[in-house]
Amino acid sequence: MKVVLFCGGQGLRIRDENSAIPKPMITVGYRPILWHIMRYYASFGHKDFILCLGHRGDVIKRYFLEYDETVSNDFVLQGAARRVDLLGSDIDDWRITFVDTGTAANIGQRLKAVQPHLAGEAVFFANYSDGVTDMPLPDQVAAFERAKAVGSFLAAQAPSTLHVASYAPDGIVTSFGPMTDAGLRVNAGYFVFRQEIFDYMQPGEELVAEPFQRLIAAGKLLAYPYSGFWAPMDTFKDRQALEDMYNSGEAPWMVWREGDPTGPDGAA
Repeated sequence: MKVVLFCGGQGLRIRDENSAIPKPMITVGYRPILWHIMRYYASFGHKDFILCLGHRGDVIKRYFLEYDETVSNDFVLQGAARRVDLLGSDIDDWRITFVDTGTAANIGQRLKAVQPHLAGEAVFFANYSDGVTDMPLPDQVAAFERAKAVGSFLAAQAPSTLHVASYAPDGIVTSFGPMTDAGLRVNAGYFVFRQEIFDYMQPGEELVAEPFQRLIAAGKLLAYPYSGFWAPMDTFKDRQALEDMYNSGEAPWMVWREGDPTGPDGAA
C-alpha cells in the first residue's frame, strides 16, 4: 500500500529549533523524523511513498537526492580508491514520489493534490510526519477492514503533560489532573483511507474538519485505540525527549531494530 506523508507545514511551534528546514527534517539521532516514520512503514513492507511538499520542500528533495547510506549502516572501506561496500541499506528498495502541494495548503488540499498518484490504490496510508509510534500496523489495518470504514486514525492517549480541569458554575475547580487520567484520546494521525475518502471532500476543506464530520455522520470513521508508545514532535521539548530516548538505546518506535544487533539505526 502507498503511504502519503504530509511534509509541507512550517512547524511554527518548533521553529526555534531550526527555521531554515521544514519540520519533518528535524533530526532524531542521525536521521530526520521523516526518515524514522518512513522506516516504520517500510518495516511492515510498505515502501512506496508520496511526499506532499510545501515549506522548504527543496530541503527534503536534496536530502534524498544526496542520501548517504553510510550514515546509519555498517560498511567496509577498501583500497586507495576508497571503495565503499555497504553491509546494509535503508532505502535501496524504496520508491519516493515528490509532489509540490503548495506552501499555504492545508492537509485536505495536500491530500487532494496527490489523488492522481493514488489511482488504483483501493486503500492507502497517510501520516502527519511529526509523531512516532510502535503500533502494530497490521492490527490497525485488520480492524479497519473488519469495520468496512472509509477512514481510520490512531487514537492515542493524550499527552500526560497536558491537564484537564472540571469546575463548578462559579469557577471553583472540582478536579484537576493529567489528560491521561481522564481517559482522553487524541487524533495521532497514522491514517488508513479508502479511495472513497475523496467523495467526502470538497475543494479547500481541511481533512479532519468537514470531511471527517461527513464520515462520522455516515458511520464510516474508525478510531483505532492504542495504548502503547506514541509521541508527537510539536515542540523543542518533544524533540529533546525523543533524542534522549534514542541516545539511551530505548526508542520504542524503531520497531525495525527488534532482533537486529547491527547498530542504533538497524541496517535493513
